[in-house]
Amino acid sequence: MELLRALKALANPIRLQVFDMLMEGVQCSCEISGRLGLAPNLISYHMRILEEAGLVESERDPDDARWIYYSVRRPALEALRRQLDAFLDPARIKPRVPSCGPWRRRRS
Repeated sequence: MELLRALKALANPIRLQVFDMLMEGVQCSCEISGRLGLAPNLISYHMRILEEAGLVESERDPDDARWIYYSVRRPALEALRRQLDAFLDPARIKPRVPSCGPWRRRRS
């Protein structure tokens, strides 16, 4: 399930911060590392999870492959918004009486 994979990836506070930074635009791994005060290997780890979830894409600098630039995958962001809108739609909530427990007896 795409929604579950995306939410699991974003559930980590560091990845949520990184994703928020990427919503500002393309970020170099060194910018992310500097702003969050994390070692480059930790940034790589978190970016891999975001990429595997399909939320982020990376591009190496064509002149110096040591530099990696990350950005939000817009189609994935749009799909996530649609899925969350549908999942969190208040119109989904229906009136219902539980079929068990003391609460049911009070309503009879």
